[in-house]
Amino acid sequence: MSLLVVGTVAFDAIETPFGKRDKIIGGSATYISLSASNFYKPIHIVSVVGSDFPKKTLSDFNKRGITTEGIQIKKGEKSFFWAGKYHMDMNSRDTLRTDLNVLADFNPVLPEKMRKPNMLLLGNIDPNLQIRVIEQLKTRPKLIAMDTMNFWMDIARPALDKVLTMVDVLIVNDEEARQLTGEYGIVKAAKKILKSGPKTVIIKKGEHGALLFQGDQVFFAPALPLEEVFDPTGAGDSFAGGFMGYLSKTGSLSFTNMKRAIIYGSAMASFCVEEFGPEKLLSLKKPQLKKRVQQFKDLSRVSITL
Repeated sequence: MSLLVVGTVAFDAIETPFGKRDKIIGGSATYISLSASNFYKPIHIVSVVGSDFPKKTLSDFNKRGITTEGIQIKKGEKSFFWAGKYHMDMNSRDTLRTDLNVLADFNPVLPEKMRKPNMLLLGNIDPNLQIRVIEQLKTRPKLIAMDTMNFWMDIARPALDKVLTMVDVLIVNDEEARQLTGEYGIVKAAKKILKSGPKTVIIKKGEHGALLFQGDQVFFAPALPLEEVFDPTGAGDSFAGGFMGYLSKTGSLSFTNMKRAIIYGSAMASFCVEEFGPEKLLSLKKPQLKKRVQQFKDLSRVSITL
């Protein structure tokens, strides 16, 4: 029993209206795994870094039940690096620099022990690589979920359409859902995606919550109003990690349990934005998580007499 995560492990440089970090650990697989580790272990990462990536960070991953045997270390090469600056609304940002480095020729190879995962989450990488990962599996996982973005819709649409037929859950934001389907209405977009392969679609709306679609069933999870938001980097990946971590812990894939998983994912995303990079995820304690989930429950609880 395990959760397999395939994505990026990298360095970020982040600037927001509330501060900046010149170099901090980032990457989709980093946020996903740190978030999921609050619910379930072991978590296996498949990724690639350069020899400049700190060994202590990999050791810290191991201490949290995140195995790193699947992380390729390219000697003499540099890790993927991204730098961005967020605007005052924290919803829009400018990419200042993107250095693919080792990611330019990344070929994900699953170690033998990772080819029979219970669940698989494909982070936001080239859909051709997502397909390559699925094809290496010896048995089909109980659940395969994936993330993607506008960039892959622009340059790798045929591969993206193919991988959509191979997964169970698609996790995207509202802008991505609209571009993927050509539909402005979120409900129409979700229905169109469901017809393309995935049985379940999650559409994130940032500070306005998230929607879960499965067949004719729909669930809306609100976002928690926060007093302070320092850095939205990794929030979506933290959401996905919380969602998959909770499903891995409980084992149930019913719509009712997925609704609970959405709440836990939303809670993890809300923690992520409160500090820079993955800092809050690294210091998070169980009592804090329990209190935050209760806040989400209280936020939408109402008694109405008809």
